[in-house]
Amino acid sequence: MLSYAIKRILAIIPILMGVSFLVFSIVYLIPGDPAVKILGQAATDEAVAELRKDLGLDKPFFIQYGIWLANMLKGDLGTSITMRVSVDSVLIPKLINTLILTGGSLAVCLIGGLLIGLLAGLKPYSWFDRISMFFAQFGANVPVFWLAIVLMWIFSIKLGWLPAFGMYDMRTEGSTWSILQHLILPSIAAASVSLAVMARLTRSSLIDAFNSDYVKTFRAYGISEKNIVFKHAFRNILSPILNMTGLQVGSLMGGALFVEVVFSWPGLGSQLYSSITGQDLPMVQAGVLFIAISFVLVNLINDLLVASLNPRLRH
Repeated sequence: MLSYAIKRILAIIPILMGVSFLVFSIVYLIPGDPAVKILGQAATDEAVAELRKDLGLDKPFFIQYGIWLANMLKGDLGTSITMRVSVDSVLIPKLINTLILTGGSLAVCLIGGLLIGLLAGLKPYSWFDRISMFFAQFGANVPVFWLAIVLMWIFSIKLGWLPAFGMYDMRTEGSTWSILQHLILPSIAAASVSLAVMARLTRSSLIDAFNSDYVKTFRAYGISEKNIVFKHAFRNILSPILNMTGLQVGSLMGGALFVEVVFSWPGLGSQLYSSITGQDLPMVQAGVLFIAISFVLVNLINDLLVASLNPRLRH
């Protein structure tokens, strides 16, 4: 297990290098001069040349990338062009807020998906199974931003049960209860697709496990259905569920970025949206890099968890 973990950790180094290169390159693949976009078409040539020099855009591409990467490794994410503050002072709190929303969405996905999938798998083709899988199919295809608007309209505007905007009520100074209230609707909206996928995977995996020979043998020996489900069948479907969970974390974070804009959640999605519209290149590069690194680390952790369930890799 230790050797496998070391190999997986070493394997992400070239992946992160490739990700950093793509993140740095993607901004410069956009047509037009970034300096002109920042200053506007009416800017003088002298002002554009001075800004290009300040941003290091007058140097060759690979030298720019080397300087940017070296600064990143030292923890220097640069200075925001529009806000005139260090990028890390803005993005790190935003990243934490996005991780809070992603964590809430993951909780909704796992609790709801596993519960619905288990109940549907225990009684396949029952009325609950048909109804739940219908809504799972609907949830897997509904646009996240549309569902976010519908939830806001029903539960905030019409019923007034839950807040619609922000992360907490300013009057409560960010209390835990206020954050949880504001977290409910964005988490449900961001988790809709992943919850549907998790429910369908759990149901199909459980049905396959019940049709396997070892379960039939256990039943022939008179082992209780409860022990068969939780001690044997569920343990055998845990590996594909963990694999899917790792994949869905990336999807949840991607969904959270859209939901943040709808609910004005102060996370990376909202910040990237304003930074892109404001042509704040250092902020966009660092924000995209944060998201990409988060995806890579989540997949690494997921691979290690799945490997820990493999008896051949435990020692």
